Amino acid sequence: MPRKTDARARAIATAERLFRIQGFTATGLTQIIEESGAPKGSFYFHFPRGKAQLAEEAIDHYVASRIAVLRNISANTTGDALNFVREIFRTFAAEMVASDFQYGCLMQNLANELPALDPDLTKRVARGFVDSTEVIAEHFRGCGFAPARASSTAAALVAALEGARTIARLERTPAVFDALADASVQSCAAPRG
Repeated sequence: MPRKTDARARAIATAERLFRIQGFTATGLTQIIEESGAPKGSFYFHFPRGKAQLAEEAIDHYVASRIAVLRNISANTTGDALNFVREIFRTFAAEMVASDFQYGCLMQNLANELPALDPDLTKRVARGFVDSTEVIAEHFRGCGFAPARASSTAAALVAALEGARTIARLERTPAVFDALADASVQSCAAPRG
């Protein structure tokens, strides 16, 4: 039986998982409460503003986790842009396979739904993309890329990753990650004039 003190963390983890699988609108509080095992009273104690507050915390947790993964990859590929790119695609592909192609990107899922629903959550998601893109750009700058090239390469890589997740979920294969890794590595290796 789960400890009562971890009800908050379980609710956040459950919301994050469900938002990644089925999106924000399709995920109801009742489902989150039931699947997390959190007593309803403790749920509202921890999240007095309800689903919006829970979504804020799920976004923050997801972004922090994503940044930690990117920083770890960066630390393991210091000064090596090409292996950094390969490892990012490999890591994201492995996560898709491990989830049986169920997990999309929480930020992408919410970005598709939230602009019409909640401008504050939309800004939080946008900030998550900016922050994680900056981690990638920082690595590229450390590899000797000019600042503008580092930023544009990072933005293109993030867009490719988000598209790859969508295609991988539909096709139920990680093949698109391999194709994009190859194309991205060729682009990074190409001389700039």
